[in-house]
Amino acid sequence: MKVLVINAGSSSLKYQVIDMDTETMICKGLVERIGVKNSLLAHKKGSSELKIKRPLDNHTMALQLVIEALTHKEYGVVNDISEIKAVGHRVLHSGEDFDRSVIIDEEVIRICKKNAVLGPLHMPANIACIESCREVMPSTPMVAVFDTGFHSTMPQKAYMYAIPYEDYIKYKIRKYGFHGTSHKYVTGEAIKYLKKENSKIITCHLGNGSSLAAVVNGKCIDTSMGLTPLEGLVMGTRSGDVDATVVSFMVEQKGITAQEAVSILNKKSGFLGLSGVSDFRDLEVKAQSGDERAILAMDMFQYRIKKYIGSYVAAMGGLDMIVFTGGIGENSNTARKLIMQGLECFGIDFDFEFNDKAPRSEFCELHKKNSKVKVVIIPTNEEVVIARETVELVGNMA
Repeated sequence: MKVLVINAGSSSLKYQVIDMDTETMICKGLVERIGVKNSLLAHKKGSSELKIKRPLDNHTMALQLVIEALTHKEYGVVNDISEIKAVGHRVLHSGEDFDRSVIIDEEVIRICKKNAVLGPLHMPANIACIESCREVMPSTPMVAVFDTGFHSTMPQKAYMYAIPYEDYIKYKIRKYGFHGTSHKYVTGEAIKYLKKENSKIITCHLGNGSSLAAVVNGKCIDTSMGLTPLEGLVMGTRSGDVDATVVSFMVEQKGITAQEAVSILNKKSGFLGLSGVSDFRDLEVKAQSGDERAILAMDMFQYRIKKYIGSYVAAMGGLDMIVFTGGIGENSNTARKLIMQGLECFGIDFDFEFNDKAPRSEFCELHKKNSKVKVVIIPTNEEVVIARETVELVGNMA
């Protein structure tokens, strides 16, 4: 069974086709600059790549181009689009309406539109792509897989903010958490590795956007991101945790709007605001050259993660495993080294020597043999999670 997985942005569309008989990705692609000049599709099948430049006014035109690539005589993977039996859409926000993935119908779209206010940067694009896909592939069943879904098991004490309760009821202001498909995938792989259901795991999804999750017996009990992906760790361009009055202070002192202040915290802060670069690889280079601001950014990054790890160990009452995943988590031995220094008090015997030469983006153990707590790299695979949940829901409909 072939499943098309779609992850839409405001001006982009990522996709993969996965053969779910073997859970093998058979092609992937990216459409960029939708709605602006120089729109481009880059489609990869094995080692071959197809690039098409064409004006694309909207997501409907982008999806039509994707179908053209998928059915291309040389670079395609199906003879007819009807061979795609289901489509899984990554959707940012479920609000409190869905605690799991759902088959998309008009009511689901209506609820997503209602919840767009909770994710104004991503949800309009997610919804537009769903509607466009239904227009282009009207007979193909589709599923919404929510980025917040894995965190829906958090208890109220973890997701509530201490604000007037009526504001929570009216506006649904609370912690939701994100990167859910990634945390879910690596949690499942970690439990397989541990060979026990009763487990206490901290999953560290570290990339340009980063978040941690505390997972007990496969269920998330807390996570670092909040109402939006701004809360939590120091990230590529996001500040992470700050005093809420920073926004009003910036408004008064800089003469800007609250929206502009939040935009600064989202897009001009984090590594970028501290050091001038947002990519962790560039940050490492600057730090190694002695740049004090880059060193500060790396120190803040690892220190914030350490604090979250410590708090999650306390919340779970113990720890069996730490999982590193995401672009930084899978590839940066420097980041892992900085994070793991000083965590011996939790029963972790980290193999710093092996970490320095650990393979990139491959599963491997980073702990020594007698360590009470396991530390591993597990490459994430969010697309497979979306495809799995799509197949589980669609079943015999396809």
